[in-house]
Amino acid sequence: MIKVEQFFESLQKNGINNFSGVPDSLLKNICAYITDNSDPQQHIITANEGSAIALAAGQYIASGKPSLVYMQNSGFGNALNPLLSLADKEVYSIPMLIMVGWRGEPGVKDEPQHIKQGAVMEDLLNACKLKYFVIDNSTNNIDELLNKAVSEAISSKSPIVLLVKKGTFAPYKLKNTISNLTSIKREEAIEEILNSSKSDDVFVSTTGMPSRELFEIRKKRNDNHNRDFLTVGSMGHASMIALGIAQNLKSTVFCIDGDGASIMHLGNLTSTGQSSLSNYIHIILNNAAHDSVGGQPTSANEISLETIAKSCGYKSTISINDLNELSKNINNARNLPGPHLIEIKVSKGSRDDLGRPTSTPTENKNSLMEYLLKSK
Repeated sequence: MIKVEQFFESLQKNGINNFSGVPDSLLKNICAYITDNSDPQQHIITANEGSAIALAAGQYIASGKPSLVYMQNSGFGNALNPLLSLADKEVYSIPMLIMVGWRGEPGVKDEPQHIKQGAVMEDLLNACKLKYFVIDNSTNNIDELLNKAVSEAISSKSPIVLLVKKGTFAPYKLKNTISNLTSIKREEAIEEILNSSKSDDVFVSTTGMPSRELFEIRKKRNDNHNRDFLTVGSMGHASMIALGIAQNLKSTVFCIDGDGASIMHLGNLTSTGQSSLSNYIHIILNNAAHDSVGGQPTSANEISLETIAKSCGYKSTISINDLNELSKNINNARNLPGPHLIEIKVSKGSRDDLGRPTSTPTENKNSLMEYLLKSK
């Protein structure tokens, strides 16, 4: 395994002192080390991957030095536009190092949302004419490799990719963490949402822990899963999936969202806010962290999602940190003009024995569609 200290020091020796990106589970050890050991002015956890590419471009323009951008390959699509229309050597020709966690690598078991992205990752890089180096836990010449990658980025004045396999970096635990906003567990909040639901309510849950927890709660209660859409991929897009469903239903549609996911595509709030749909209840479970990929902070503790949603056109908005207030506010929302936003502060973490959905994404979609089309 590559020691995170060595990797970080090698980057600095090669003149890389600016860091940005979106945390990834395969990169969580090195991302945590960067968080703990870099100047906060030179490390920004961006809302999405494309923003990190643009940030690195600005940093190069001002300093003449390349930056490091990190991301999971599932977010590579967010980065494509600024990569090809900004940083590419046929446009502004901007060097940078892009470290990509290779989820869904062929031959390595992974979750279904990563399989296609992993299988075509090298094809995508080749199609974009992006030179890349693959590194894994057997890479023993990391100083030489980074020197070569940075030198090539500078000489070619273009982005160079480090494609990182699972288990590449030695363990490192984030020290620079924020305190829990509350003692309320996310799973408790989701169960209270279900306790406040009606028999025809529909649920769309965001990627990561919320969808896993919703599935587990349904299983514990012996509930039918056919009113849920478990968004296993497409981080940040659950709210728009829910909006599309709500446009075509009279029953209430809940979007169970996360702070990192909602911030990733914050502009979606404008589309929802202008929809004037009273049957749309958007619940953001805010723990101010990218919880499932290492616990690095989001900006959700520094901004007011409630105020932003209100300015985007949500008719009713509220932020709460008391689980006893959740049911009352859900019931109030049903009788008010919408759309509605309820932010509830929750704690980081999840139980160790949390399972995963046993149905495939296609089975989940088909089950929900069958229910919705029959209920019309």
